[in-house]
Amino acid sequence: MTNPVQFLKEVGKQMKQVTWPTPSELFKYTKIVLVTVIFMSIFFAIVDFAFSELVRLFL
Repeated sequence: MTNPVQFLKEVGKQMKQVTWPTPSELFKYTKIVLVTVIFMSIFFAIVDFAFSELVRLFL
């Protein structure tokens, strides 16, 4: 088990090696996530509605 100070030093070294996204990449990835979330929300809303109507038909 390492001591907390050594651990934090190693974390700092590792964080310097991280490649952070550029603002344009971040914007692009954010758009992709939002479009995907919207698409999935619409898809599941339609599926939920369809199953609800099917259950309503048989009950």
